[in-house]
This record gives sequence, structure tokens and C-alpha cells, in this order.
Amino acid sequence: MKNFKDYTPEKYSSSDFKQIEEGIYKTKSPYENEDIFVTSLSFEMETECYGEEEGSPQDISQIPFEDLLDEFNVYVTDFYDELNEQSETTCYQEFGSDEIEDIRKLRTIIGKRFYAVPCTDEGDDEEYRVIIE
Repeated sequence: MKNFKDYTPEKYSSSDFKQIEEGIYKTKSPYENEDIFVTSLSFEMETECYGEEEGSPQDISQIPFEDLLDEFNVYVTDFYDELNEQSETTCYQEFGSDEIEDIRKLRTIIGKRFYAVPCTDEGDDEEYRVIIE
């Protein structure tokens, strides 16, 4: 995944969202009745990279997307289905966390790549590893 960029949807202008700092908003969780922090990002799948070969905005590859969620301790709060249906290359996602620090860390991915490479060492227990650059 590459070309991570900040994305500000129109819904962030509503009274349901309170801007805390640039790109970070406080709102109610879509899953529970509690406040969470959210941010939205756009990015592109790299179909030439391990795990992303079949990826598209309509079908984001689990590798390395699940690793991104785990790495930054966030979860998806909005899939922006309409935007992803209309786009051939750019994916749009809203990420949430109970902790603002998790969202701050996630936003450090802006302008970077996050991708998986297969492990080639025989003694390695992992199938792949992720790289941020």
C-alpha cells in the first residue's frame, strides 16, 4: 500500500464529529455507545506487491491491511463504499481507536508505504514481514 494521504469527508463537518487536532476527530463509535477517535486516509494498493496482487478499492487485500490495523492498534469505522466503488486505484477508509495516541501514530504513515515481503529464511516462523518506508 502506498501514497497514504489525509482524507477529510464531508461528514466531519457535522455536529457528530468534534475536531481534536488536524485530521483527528472525536465521535461516537459505530459499534458501541462510547466516544472514540477517528481519522480518514486514502491510499493505493500495490498489485505488484506480496499479498496485494488481487487488491482493489472494492476488495482491499487482507495482507498487509490487517497488519496495518494490528501495527497501529486501530480498526475500521467506515469503508466509504461509494467512494471505493467509484475509484479504480484509490482506497478510502476511516480508522478508529479508543486512544488518540493510536490515531496519531497511524497518521505517521501519511506519505509512506506499508507493504509485505515474503520471508525466505528457512528458520523463520513467519510467512511474511511488513515494511514501512
